Amino acid sequence: MLSATLLSLGVVFLAELGDRSQLITMTYALRFRWWVVLPGVTIAAFGAHGVSVTIGHFLGAALPARPLAFASAIAFLIFAGWAWREGTADEEEVANAPEPRFALLTVVASFALAELSDKTTLATVTLASDHDWVGVWIGSTLGMVIADALAIGAGMLLHRRLPQRLLHMVAGVLFGIFGLWMLFDNALGWRSAAIAVVVAVALAAVSAAAAQTLRRRRTEASLAGRSPETV
Repeated sequence: MLSATLLSLGVVFLAELGDRSQLITMTYALRFRWWVVLPGVTIAAFGAHGVSVTIGHFLGAALPARPLAFASAIAFLIFAGWAWREGTADEEEVANAPEPRFALLTVVASFALAELSDKTTLATVTLASDHDWVGVWIGSTLGMVIADALAIGAGMLLHRRLPQRLLHMVAGVLFGIFGLWMLFDNALGWRSAAIAVVVAVALAAVSAAAAQTLRRRRTEASLAGRSPETV
């Protein structure tokens, strides 16, 4: 059991470095506080790897990757629209907006869906077929939580240094990119279309954000120019 735990921890930790799951976790940290993201990621990792260990060890089967990728793509696209809408809201609305009521549930559900179709879960299935399943379950969960904790730290640094409105817009764009990539590449298997769509969406988002920033600055300059006349 100990050897299976250490092996799984090392494999999953190394696989997570620079992986999509780390980027997703960092994006969560841009949107929510760390005490929401870390427990959510832990619960999702524990559940997702529990499912993969059960399938790999007891059933000797594989996860239905494409249906799971399609479900996670829809979830991330919905979340992208939610985050982008908050990023384009007024400053007072953003500042006074409370933490979403179901933030923890959102993190758990969407991260679990994304993880079940990821390569680290497939690695867990393989490890569980040849090693102690309890050790694989514990090690893979710990490896993912440790790797994603690093991403949460990076998100916390950005959360302190960047405006909240900008963070919401960036989170919306990133979640949109994740959702589109899962849809076209993981679910449909269209890698070239996924690259083209992601690049187009990223360029459109940058253009929209730049146009909105310029419009806001012009409005502020116009109001500042009128203020002496109104006094």
